[in-house]
Amino acid sequence: MAFIVDAQVEEYAEEHTSPDGELFERLAEETRAETTAPQMMVGRIEGQFLATLVRLRGARRILELGTFTGYSSISMASALPPDGSIITCDVDPKATAIARRYMDESGYGDRIEIRLGPALESIETLEGPFDLVFIDADKPNYKAYYEAVLPLLAENGLVIADNVLWSGRVVEEDGDESTLAIKDFNEHVKNDPRVASVMLTVRDGMLLIRRRDR
Repeated sequence: MAFIVDAQVEEYAEEHTSPDGELFERLAEETRAETTAPQMMVGRIEGQFLATLVRLRGARRILELGTFTGYSSISMASALPPDGSIITCDVDPKATAIARRYMDESGYGDRIEIRLGPALESIETLEGPFDLVFIDADKPNYKAYYEAVLPLLAENGLVIADNVLWSGRVVEEDGDESTLAIKDFNEHVKNDPRVASVMLTVRDGMLLIRRRDR
């Protein structure tokens, strides 16, 4: 993941964010060693930010699209109450096998269910409401994911979409399929009268979306 802010500033911010602990350090090390795209992993800043949102929201049911090796799942699970739960969806059996090991070791494994398979198919089998939805999967499907999860969102729920700045490529005129999909998704949410949103420059960009007050 390329950072939008200066690398030294990013490093300073990370140094002044509470550490996640030794388990996350080992998870990050194995992710870098065993996967071909370790930049997909959320780090300390984003992990702690997600956990903070879960706590502030008082979330009990979370849906995550894009498990990868589990950093974000475990971060959010750590902030859930004992009866809280996460359903996390992914298509990569190797990455989710790593995730499952660390989830179980973390002590929060009983709060996390992995659904292996295309996320849109998994969503069709689910019932809401979800207090929080985290979208961090393949970019060309972002708009489809958003439309699929919005009906499942709790009245005061929150959708968080990751990578919405896409290493800064969103401000370029052209782009590849993923860049164009992210730009289209961002415009779609911006113009959606059903929701209010705020885009943050945390890591690679995070878009926080809530239903408008009725």
